[in-house]
Amino acid sequence: MVTLDLRPLVGVPARTFLRDVCVLARPRFWPVSLLPYYTGFLLATHRLVPTAAQLPRILVGGLVAGPLVWLAVLAINDAYDLPGDRRNPRKAATPLITGRLTPVVVRRVAASSAALSVLAAATVGPYFAAGTLLALALGWAYSAPPVRLKVRPGADVAVNALAIGALGPMSGWAALGSPAGFPWVMCVQGTLVGVALYIPTTLADYRADLASGFDTIAVRLGLRWAYRLGYAAWIGAAGCCVVLAATGTMIPRHMLVFEAVMVPVLVVAYHLLLGRVQTFARITAVAFLFLVPSGVFALTYTGVLG
Repeated sequence: MVTLDLRPLVGVPARTFLRDVCVLARPRFWPVSLLPYYTGFLLATHRLVPTAAQLPRILVGGLVAGPLVWLAVLAINDAYDLPGDRRNPRKAATPLITGRLTPVVVRRVAASSAALSVLAAATVGPYFAAGTLLALALGWAYSAPPVRLKVRPGADVAVNALAIGALGPMSGWAALGSPAGFPWVMCVQGTLVGVALYIPTTLADYRADLASGFDTIAVRLGLRWAYRLGYAAWIGAAGCCVVLAATGTMIPRHMLVFEAVMVPVLVVAYHLLLGRVQTFARITAVAFLFLVPSGVFALTYTGVLG
């Protein structure tokens, strides 16, 4: 049975605690994993919506891939990033910085959410549960010492890009059974998107990370070269769509003209939004731009659009 020791929170209203837990979980990040998860379901079924028989597993899988795993990995990240976050103006109002939650409580929240993630994932299926364990292990390795991949340039990018770009769609596929037959080429594009969207987050936190001694990819390469790496990954991800459409691999060939038009739009928008100023609002806007070709692909792949 999963329990959470809340003794350090005696006297704290339940509503305040739940609100702070929600802040730890960062709901704005949930679509980052839920979209690849849904893509995996889409690829496996050629359906926009699950059948009545599939729905319970898909919903439980979404609960795991979204709120539960994000709470587990972000809470443990916040607990170990506290010294640096005190120097980051963007984190000034967070529960740990204000003292509403302590690192001990946040680590317990992370452990409880991780345990709930595994238990819920086990009801979906063994492959999905194995993927959930791997995602949680990567989240721990990213934030917690002695591994702490967050401050190992290159590894910080890889763990995020692979977790979102590869494990994300695989989890949606595995929620329905065996991973056999999964189209691995989609992991390439997903990983490139993950690199392109993760690197700007290190640029946004560059000054705080530099002051805290966090050796991220942005700190190691500098702002200009780190941005160029993210931009190259974005161009690669967008270009991959054209290649897949041209060869009829996963993306129908009749989408080639649409992809050829969208690629310049995506490439220019990335540079205009993130070339000089990197904020989480701008990063989110760029991510949502990718929903346009993704949405058209979904409608075409499922036969809604001819």
